Amino acid sequence: MAGAVGGFVGGAGSASVLTSCCSSGGSSNAVQPLKEPGTYYVPDLVDFAADGKELKAGVIGCGGRGSGAAINFLNAANGITITALGDTFKDRVNQLADKLKSEKSIDIPEDRRFTGLDAYKQVIDSGVDLVIVATPPNFRPIHFQYAVEKGKHAFLEKPICVDPVGYRTIIAAAKQAAAKNLCVITGTQRHHQRSYVESYKQIMNGAIGEITGGAVYWNQSMLWSNDRKPEWSDCEWMIRDWVNWTWLSGDHIVEQHVHNLDVFTWFSGLKPVSAVGFGSRQRRLTGNQFDNFSIDFEMENGIHLHSMCRQVDGCINNISEFIQGTKGSWSTIEEHVLKDLKGNVIWKYDGEAEKANYKQTDPYTLEHVNWINHIRSGKPIDQASETAVANMAAIMGRESAYTGQKTTWDEMTASPLDLYPKDIDLVKKMNFSGYGAGKDYKLPEFIPVAGKAQGNQTR
Repeated sequence: MAGAVGGFVGGAGSASVLTSCCSSGGSSNAVQPLKEPGTYYVPDLVDFAADGKELKAGVIGCGGRGSGAAINFLNAANGITITALGDTFKDRVNQLADKLKSEKSIDIPEDRRFTGLDAYKQVIDSGVDLVIVATPPNFRPIHFQYAVEKGKHAFLEKPICVDPVGYRTIIAAAKQAAAKNLCVITGTQRHHQRSYVESYKQIMNGAIGEITGGAVYWNQSMLWSNDRKPEWSDCEWMIRDWVNWTWLSGDHIVEQHVHNLDVFTWFSGLKPVSAVGFGSRQRRLTGNQFDNFSIDFEMENGIHLHSMCRQVDGCINNISEFIQGTKGSWSTIEEHVLKDLKGNVIWKYDGEAEKANYKQTDPYTLEHVNWINHIRSGKPIDQASETAVANMAAIMGRESAYTGQKTTWDEMTASPLDLYPKDIDLVKKMNFSGYGAGKDYKLPEFIPVAGKAQGNQTR
């Protein structure tokens, strides 16, 4: 592995710079690590996975993210291939099959192209060693559960669940995966982005002192949507437009903003005990989601995290994280920077050094490099349980904004809330149950209204 890529402002080594900036010179004020090196996980982010056992993968969910993950996987190592594809819709399967043939000379035969809501079982049962799960998020818990039952290593795109029932399914399956020595990596790619990993190491080494709070953001323009075609059933339209429907995506606080929430729960090692927030729907074109959220999380030790996310055109954008400590702060608003309490930069990540020292800088590929290395070295890894914490935080925030009430970790993790439709059918006209509350709502949409106990506000 190439040399360290975390460069310090002024060119000094880590100890001298951090000590001089974070202490007054006395030994009693010396920087104290939050965690001792070796007590926390740091991935070995090499350019390319080591050679080893030949591996056959199946892809479940062949849309944009599934197709991207398939190529990322194939770019991560030698001796690997994709042998089976599955998706709800045949056109999606064929599109990825064509991509694999044209870009990677991999020919997926017709009898290894599976379609329908049960395609995941056919892919998992086709003789693969591992699976890439990139279906709409509501389906991921049951797909992961089945993969673990069959003894398959799994890559789970985030988010990994959209409701408490899915959360509990993930946690149970992760425990089973650990018992079977399986390797599970999730699509929270910041865990495999060198700038975040190096920042994490600095904070664990005590660079900003004890963490006292933070703020995380994902504010951007509106995402894509698909207008309904006359030949599409209710269910087909919603799945093809999944990013706009809460039962499928979890709303964008879960589907997208989970990345930023994950950074804070990862760096702090804390989970939220409660959430109070609000949000609204102003300009979304389809679906039943909000397009903005603002959430105040109280964490286990009493510190607070502010979470803000928005998908509205024409507004200021901000995708970043900020963490405050007793001796300084860390921010990614422009670049990964540590500052002391006077605002002086004491460290920043050297992206140019990374480019000079490494050939592979794409975290979407590096997560597959790490996954394959764990599989080939026989060293199990469980990222699902860690990702589930951030995922549940996002669910807590969503439910607080939807209802206008305070949500708690204990209540939400035990909640019967289940967004999966009880009568899902790709052909028939459907009424989708609000939130497992027994109150059906008809298409095109049912929009939550905070403070009103109706439809999906009933818990």
